[in-house]
Amino acid sequence: METSIHNTAIIEDGVELGENVSVGPYCIIHSGVKIKSGTRLISNIIIESNTEIGEDCTIYPFASVGLPPQDLKYDWRETKVKIGNKNIIREYTTIHRASISGDGITEVGDDNYIMAYVHIAHDCKLGSHNVMANVATLAGHVVIEDHVIIGGLVAVHQFTRLGAYSMVGGFSGIGQDIPPYMIASGPRARLYGPNVIGLRRHGFNEEDIRNLKNAYKIIFRDKLTLKEAITKIENELPPSEHVSKLINFLVHNKRGITRKL
Repeated sequence: METSIHNTAIIEDGVELGENVSVGPYCIIHSGVKIKSGTRLISNIIIESNTEIGEDCTIYPFASVGLPPQDLKYDWRETKVKIGNKNIIREYTTIHRASISGDGITEVGDDNYIMAYVHIAHDCKLGSHNVMANVATLAGHVVIEDHVIIGGLVAVHQFTRLGAYSMVGGFSGIGQDIPPYMIASGPRARLYGPNVIGLRRHGFNEEDIRNLKNAYKIIFRDKLTLKEAITKIENELPPSEHVSKLINFLVHNKRGITRKL
């Protein structure tokens, strides 16, 4: 299939479209946009300059990508949005370009399912294989690792991190980091323990899950300092790649960790 452009679409000079790209009715694509092969823009989509969209993405009506950040410090210097491959971006999603206090790029990885009315603010880093349900919103500089599920009507505070394979229940407010492999929920979110069902679905074996459960108990229930908890884990639990990743996430925390229920 050749690249197709509806006669009502507006495409400025300087736009790069790959093979088999489909641009539907009333889309507006500004100069400096690069869209790779196989991506479909259904209709009524705005894509601003300095935006790159990868292969085989589908973007639904009334989404806007690459518009200026909602940041009073932004001074109109050139910043970017970079979106990877095979992402589904549903209706009314907004993905803003970076502001001036990061590395200049708002970034979305591969194979993400981004549902309607999601907001991804300036300087966010969204990994791959994530699901963001309707009206999930990320403030600036949020980092979402891989295989994360964020429920509907969730608000994530700026500079917060959500670790890999974590899950956030709907209608939650996230003000501090969510460790990898964990479930969190609530208006002021609290941890509910490891995301056992999600981990099994992703092929984690029972030994991996048992080690994460035991590490969770030591870190969050034994009333130890983090240093004491790490020492106890090293002495009592077998070596584990996933427990090591959990500890590394906690050690490099800057914003504070969401605590247990």
